[in-house]
Amino acid sequence: MTFISASSGINRVNWLAALRMPPIVALSFVIIAIVIAWSVAPGLFTSHSPVAGVPADKLLRPSLAHWFGTDHLGRDVYTRVVYGTASSVSSALVAVVIGVVVGGLIGLFAGFLGGWVDVVFARLVDVLLSIPKFLLAVIIVTAIGFETINAAIATGVSAVAIFARVTRAEVLKTRQATFVEAAYLSGGSRWYILWRHVLPNASRSVLPLAVLQFGESILVIASLAFLGYGDPPPASDWGLLISIGKDYLKWPWLVYAPAFVTILTVLSVNRISRWLRKTD
Repeated sequence: MTFISASSGINRVNWLAALRMPPIVALSFVIIAIVIAWSVAPGLFTSHSPVAGVPADKLLRPSLAHWFGTDHLGRDVYTRVVYGTASSVSSALVAVVIGVVVGGLIGLFAGFLGGWVDVVFARLVDVLLSIPKFLLAVIIVTAIGFETINAAIATGVSAVAIFARVTRAEVLKTRQATFVEAAYLSGGSRWYILWRHVLPNASRSVLPLAVLQFGESILVIASLAFLGYGDPPPASDWGLLISIGKDYLKWPWLVYAPAFVTILTVLSVNRISRWLRKTD
């Protein structure tokens, strides 16, 4: 009984140590939680319409009534930023899923099977890496159409190579581990070892990369929307809001507000990713 109590106490201490994080990381989690809440239930955070404006209230400075001011049509900028969060976050999530799934599978099979499979996939990854990611995203979204979902797909495809490269390296390292050789000697099939041993261990390095890619995807998709490759107005994607605001330089809050939210979100995601890389 004493041994069990001591073991439970050690486990409790380990859990508390795992939950302990620097204040800046905790703040980053709070910011991301707010952004996710905006994307899930924007109506809980504002009572204004993101589309209909009041002409008499156009181009008002930030105030208690309008936290981020109003635009040239009298629409509340804070409301438009909040309602644009869903499109920005969901499209970045789609891009990350595409990169993780497609790139992860390529790296997994290339590293585990080896031989000509590894050579073919390695050359494909080299071709993708030779093209700048943003340029590749622009080429893809130009080919499939100017919409936010297409920008997300293009961003995801441009991220496939980096996920494939990282996953392949982790698979090659895991494949040489002692427990994998023991699984072979105990009669485990090739596919069982792949899914039961190699994949779980190789995926540990993919999580921080996926979080980092989520922030980068927000930037890429916002950049595409800024250039006009996303949904047209009256959509309120963060990049589109910045693009519209640049035409009204005498009223800088039209640019500063969505740009500040975008930068703050990306910095928070990057800080969380760094913390995950340092945490076991």
